[in-house]
Amino acid sequence: MQFGDFEIHLVSDGMFRLDGGAMFGVIPKVLWQKTDPPNEMNRILLGLNCMLIKTRDDVILVDTGIGENYSDKFKTMFEIDHSAGNLLQGLAGLGITPPQVTKVVLTHLHFDHSGRNCTEDDAGNLVPTFPNAIYYFQQGEFEYAQNPDARSRGSYLPQNWDAVVAAGQLELLSGAAEIVPGVEVEIASGHTKYHQIVKVKSQGKTAAFLADLVPTSSHLKTPYVMGYDLYPKTTMEVKERILGLALAEKWLLLFEHAPRVRAGYLQEEDGKIQLKKVDI
Repeated sequence: MQFGDFEIHLVSDGMFRLDGGAMFGVIPKVLWQKTDPPNEMNRILLGLNCMLIKTRDDVILVDTGIGENYSDKFKTMFEIDHSAGNLLQGLAGLGITPPQVTKVVLTHLHFDHSGRNCTEDDAGNLVPTFPNAIYYFQQGEFEYAQNPDARSRGSYLPQNWDAVVAAGQLELLSGAAEIVPGVEVEIASGHTKYHQIVKVKSQGKTAAFLADLVPTSSHLKTPYVMGYDLYPKTTMEVKERILGLALAEKWLLLFEHAPRVRAGYLQEEDGKIQLKKVDI
């Protein structure tokens, strides 16, 4: 869709499933199953929505999905489904090839956000999927990813960034930054300490890619916080602030893990906050 001077899209890297209880933390199943029905293993369907931003001079990708650099056991564990397509196929549908991507922004380095950073070449070696792109992520997130605690160790896979570092395509950020004029990142702590969201600003409008601050449209309520969050109280505080701005300033919100309602605007009706769906 055209968004001010930019073109923005959500491009899918397929679907996967995670435990519903983990996705909603302390919220009782009787509540969250109304919007996100679990399967027989208590897993709910989740999207892998990456954001594409086209400016006059750049093609910017935000997060790279879950990719395919994993074992059959890993695929089965997370019920990864690429039957309806993947990120590279989605980009091709928009007329974009990997060498045309100039910048890749990672909200954080969990495997379901950075999995297609790298791809096997003909010799079986991992190389950056986007050979002409600079990859941007927070220095604090990178340092933590290289030495995570026991709780987070399974979420960080060095195979998703080692080749980027070796190729000299990494640029580390320290806090809020402008990637290009009109595209900026902002620390939104809670899920991880250095988790960041991405905002696009043009012609008085703002679009925000919320990543794991608000992973799906089912997580808009303040207490609906994932069990995966390292700092759940911080998530609630940051979410309340960001969504308050989004409502007041009429931001377009994009949800990375939403399987159905992937984007929309907040609006107040009869004293209640609702989401008006937008197709993107």
